[in-house]
Amino acid sequence: MLSEYQQQLRDRFLAAPVIPAPHPWQPVFARRRPVGGLLGVGFGVDPVGGNDLLMVVSSNGHGVFDASTGQRVARDDEPDLDRRVPAGPDLSCPGIGPLAGAEVRIAGLFGGGLHSTTEDGWTVEVVSPDWPHHRVVLSADGGLCRGPAGEKWWHVFHADHSELRTVGFSPSGRTLAVATSSDITLWTRTDRTAVAEWQAAGRDSVQA
Repeated sequence: MLSEYQQQLRDRFLAAPVIPAPHPWQPVFARRRPVGGLLGVGFGVDPVGGNDLLMVVSSNGHGVFDASTGQRVARDDEPDLDRRVPAGPDLSCPGIGPLAGAEVRIAGLFGGGLHSTTEDGWTVEVVSPDWPHHRVVLSADGGLCRGPAGEKWWHVFHADHSELRTVGFSPSGRTLAVATSSDITLWTRTDRTAVAEWQAAGRDSVQA
């Protein structure tokens, strides 16, 4: 049985519509990027430009995307059979393209996880008030999700169409990824000071 507080929180999440992520977050794709049979994703860094790279592992092969532009920069339709899915203590797959020679940790169907916070105060979490569907909540108040949606927290994704695989930030904190069994959604930013400026100014919300 839910406590009064838990019921209020559940009702708050159920009532929150999907809304755009606030400034400085920007969507990378105009809509969800289809990836059939997606198993998991992991982050790496472009050794040349320093951009976040997202490696996507699916039943149809491996791919690498530039997380700042959404461009696919590498593809392997037939990875080695013994490394086709995440394996080993790190649940990793060998990188391809600009990530060649590196082992990339993959979070998703087999376990593992991405970063749930950034150094400058953003938090992302998954809530399931209408389980088995999952909602992705981005917040700037440490995950407390107080008040109405759109002030200190934002319901940015509703996985009511496919199974959620993983959610999280890149290690740099510049990219937020949501992966389901059928697609990926990315947000990116260059400004990493929005939360700190908001907290220092004592503002009630980050302006969207």
